[in-house]
Amino acid sequence: MEKLSARALNRATLARQMLLARERCGVLETVEFLGGLQAQVPNASYTGLWTRLVDFDPEQLSALMTDRSVVRISAMRGTIHLLSADDALSFRPLCQVVNDRGPFGKGAYRKALAGIEQADLVAAARKLLEAEPLTNGRLGAALQQAFPGYDGSTLAWAVRDSPLALVQVPPRGLWGRSGAPTSTTAEHWLGRPLDPAPSVDRMVLRYLAAFGPATVRDAQAWSGLTRLAEVFERLRPQLRTFLDAGSGRELFDLPDAPRPAEDTPAPVRFLPDYDNVVLGYADRGRIITPEDQVRLGQLNRYLAAFLVDGRVRGAWSVAPAGPVPEVVVSGFTELSAEEEQAVREEAEKLLRFHRPDLTEWTVTVRMRADTGG
Repeated sequence: MEKLSARALNRATLARQMLLARERCGVLETVEFLGGLQAQVPNASYTGLWTRLVDFDPEQLSALMTDRSVVRISAMRGTIHLLSADDALSFRPLCQVVNDRGPFGKGAYRKALAGIEQADLVAAARKLLEAEPLTNGRLGAALQQAFPGYDGSTLAWAVRDSPLALVQVPPRGLWGRSGAPTSTTAEHWLGRPLDPAPSVDRMVLRYLAAFGPATVRDAQAWSGLTRLAEVFERLRPQLRTFLDAGSGRELFDLPDAPRPAEDTPAPVRFLPDYDNVVLGYADRGRIITPEDQVRLGQLNRYLAAFLVDGRVRGAWSVAPAGPVPEVVVSGFTELSAEEEQAVREEAEKLLRFHRPDLTEWTVTVRMRADTGG
């Protein structure tokens, strides 16, 4: 069986994730091909598409959100993703088991919810949310009236981790706008029911198209699902298999999917917070070292990362304060002069994307040794 090195896996991942070169694809087509974009941070999806597409216009994504072609919904790993309407209706039922690990299944909340049947809470919440989209605060206050004596915020949180599939509606997530998370049900917003018989086989094939070659554990880490080994065995006749040269684990892939040569050039790329290219694997060694993974995951969140030669080399942020906006790039290891110049140039492009009105800006590059970590 052919062995694939970490560098070969890296180049395959970059090719699937549109990070070897910006591509000319439609926004909806890209969101679907990537299997969605993780989207806890409202503007993250815009950066994620800018770094992958030629001449990406953020208003195109806003329009897709407004006309309900894409939605913000909790799905894979029980986290908010930007998904096409079709994927939301099929992926969410498959990932419901992840959301079922919510408050009714946690000992810390059983006492707070004692005496309430989950089905009754869901029915009351559905009626309220389909009458009008509500924020957590308004939903909790309304539920308190239906369930007197219970804490409103706990009731609202229990609804969001229940079998009720909720979407966050605009203006949340629109380009240049903001708003508190305001939700209604996916069925009400999209005018269609959740898929009654979603295909986990299809979901795994979609994952391999966007992230392969990958192991069973990788697919489970991306989706939050368990017991996918039987799915891979069922699909084995349709797939090509490899061995990970480092771990010896079996890798699965679509037969005709791109697997570029190891020496394929990889440009500097800036990723948004929580980009799936970093989170989409159990073994992330193809794109980040274990040490840098710890550095990137701080304060219960994953920082926005940048890639040099296809690997995470540090984090970045925008400091808008002051008369001249600043992109702060914090390297985890030393950059060569050539690498630093490429990082600066890409950082300037990123800032011009976010602020096309700017006539001047600053890019500050700091090494880990300079920042004390």
